[in-house]
Amino acid sequence: MPDVAGPEELNRVRSTVMAALRDKADAAEAVKVVCLACVELLPVDGASISVMTDEQHRATVYASDEIVSRIENLQFSLGEGPCFEAFNTQRPVLVADLARALALAWPAFAEEMIEQPVAAIFAFPLQNGAINLGAMDLYRRLPGWLSPQEVALALALVDIATTALLVLQLRALDEDDGEGESWLVLSTERKQVHQATGILIAAFGIPAEQALARLRGYAFATGRLVDDVARDIVTRRIAPTELDQ
Repeated sequence: MPDVAGPEELNRVRSTVMAALRDKADAAEAVKVVCLACVELLPVDGASISVMTDEQHRATVYASDEIVSRIENLQFSLGEGPCFEAFNTQRPVLVADLARALALAWPAFAEEMIEQPVAAIFAFPLQNGAINLGAMDLYRRLPGWLSPQEVALALALVDIATTALLVLQLRALDEDDGEGESWLVLSTERKQVHQATGILIAAFGIPAEQALARLRGYAFATGRLVDDVARDIVTRRIAPTELDQ
């Protein structure tokens, strides 16, 4: 295992991110630097960063590979997982051996992970004081803990990502004259999920959280991702009434 990175490596990551922000890079380009640094400097195989305002509004900003992208999509489809727990508790979630962690708060997610090459998973909230922006997920193919020094390094990288997202949020609000919703909501990649939720609200006269719950329940029952079900509803391949069958 490589030695834990020192101040020089962290300063390099911070400088690269700040340079990207000065060059008007978007959120994905800025946090990509942090995710790739996690894979380079920590004993993990993949990293992702998601922004959230609540369980209904969540978007993956960057995922380093298809496996961690699948982890993110499953969490959104199920409405549970380490990312949600880190966001809600504002504490790191460290699972060194997913197969042996039988008393998890997210059993559906753990069950889905059986089919994935994921043995350990670590989630860190992206927060600055009372501001909670989202979470960073790390995974490894083999079980094992992060050492205290490695956790400290992960937290330092989280701080860099959080700062970058705060800068981007302030920039977006300034360009929008401070009006409208936060860019965290407006930048979501899941527009079809919100469109499908709106269709279900109109069809059944239910609140948004219940509409999203129906989407997630149908996706889980049919073994699909909620994004795919939403796309079928928006394109009328699935009628809203089919979700009750």
